[in-house]
Amino acid sequence: MATFGNNNLSAKLVLLGDMGAGKSSLVLRFVKGQFLEFQESTIGAAFFSQTLAVSDATVKFEIWDTAGQERYHSLAPMYYRGAAAAIIVYDITSTDSFERAKKWVQELQKQGNPNMVTALAGNKCDLEDKRKVTTEATRTYAEENGLFFMETSAKTAINVNDLFYEIARRLPRAQPAQQPAGMVLADRPVDRSRASACCS
Repeated sequence: MATFGNNNLSAKLVLLGDMGAGKSSLVLRFVKGQFLEFQESTIGAAFFSQTLAVSDATVKFEIWDTAGQERYHSLAPMYYRGAAAAIIVYDITSTDSFERAKKWVQELQKQGNPNMVTALAGNKCDLEDKRKVTTEATRTYAEENGLFFMETSAKTAINVNDLFYEIARRLPRAQPAQQPAGMVLADRPVDRSRASACCS
C-alpha cells in the first residue's frame, strides 16, 4: 500500500523469485551500494528501507526481500498483500528461474493488489555468455502481462537504481479515499433515565 502526505510517499515493495536469482543482492546493491560474492540465503524475509527523490515527490520504499526456497512460499502472501509494488526477479542463466518467475506473476495477478506496479527483472546480465533466457522472449512476455521489464546486474550495478527509480515514477500519486473497515462508534451522551443501577 502507498500512503501520501505533502509530496511524500511511503510504499511497500516486495521482491519475489526463485532461490539464487539475486533478490537479496539487488536490494543490497540498491540500499547500501554493496555486492557480496557469496550471499547467504534469506530465511523468511529481510526488511530494508530506502528513500528516493523523484521529480515531484519523495518516495520511501519499505522493501521486503522474501526467501526463494519453496518451503517459505506459503509466507509470501503475508509480504505481498497490500504492497504498492513488486519486483519479480529471475536469473537470465536459468530457464527454471524464469519459469518460476512466471508462476509468481500468475499468483500476483490472482491474489495481489490490482493496482500494484509490477516489474520483471532479469538479473545477472553480466553473465551474457551463460544466458539461457532471451531478452526478446522476456520483453514479449512482460508486455503481454502488463509488467515493465529490465535486465539488471547486482554485481556490476547495471540498471539496479534505474529499476527502483522507474517503480517510484510509476507509483500512483493519488489514492482513492478508503472506507474504514469495521464499526464506526459514535460518542453520544448516555440517557441516565434508561440506565439501570445495580446497587441502590
